[in-house]
Amino acid sequence: MKIDVVDIKGKSTGRSIDLPDSIFAVEANEHAIYLDVKLHLKNRRQGTSKSKERGEVAGSRRKIKKQKGTGTARAGDIKSPIFRGGGRIFGPKPRTYTNKLNKKVRSLARKSAISVKAGSGNLVVMEDFTFDAPKTKEFVNILSSLDLMGKKTLLVTGETDKQVYLSSRNIKNTSVASSSNICTYEIMHANTLILSEGAVEKLSALLA
Repeated sequence: MKIDVVDIKGKSTGRSIDLPDSIFAVEANEHAIYLDVKLHLKNRRQGTSKSKERGEVAGSRRKIKKQKGTGTARAGDIKSPIFRGGGRIFGPKPRTYTNKLNKKVRSLARKSAISVKAGSGNLVVMEDFTFDAPKTKEFVNILSSLDLMGKKTLLVTGETDKQVYLSSRNIKNTSVASSSNICTYEIMHANTLILSEGAVEKLSALLA
């Protein structure tokens, strides 16, 4: 599979690059994508919510009324869950939502997600670039030249580039990731996937 390489002004460089079919043209496995996206969303959860049970609520343990003869239901201390201000029954406790997924399934999910973008024409390959200093305006110019300003985009670089990342940080619906750190969720969440030439080489080596 061949695709033209564009420069930062959105114009063709006159060069094309071969994209390996084993990564960019595989049959999409929707279930693998689902599992990897679900794993990512679960691992983002903090699990820090907590409510007090009756044993943790401050209050007297004294029985508030006699057992019989009141015409109402039996009641123990004021910390009972049936009273306002009492403990909560089966309330949330701190827990971890993190989970694991087989490496081969995660690799298949990423290849499937990339192939979906390539097959739908939402994949752009751009020549490698960097900034001398964080410049949001320069990054905006790149998106505008590709007619992607305001649209959900993911730029994947070959290596972690702090200047490019900082330049994109304040732009809505735009994210930047290195080829070794992208996940299926980010790929599927973006409408357009932009790969640098270095990222294509890295992904070819990582997902081969």
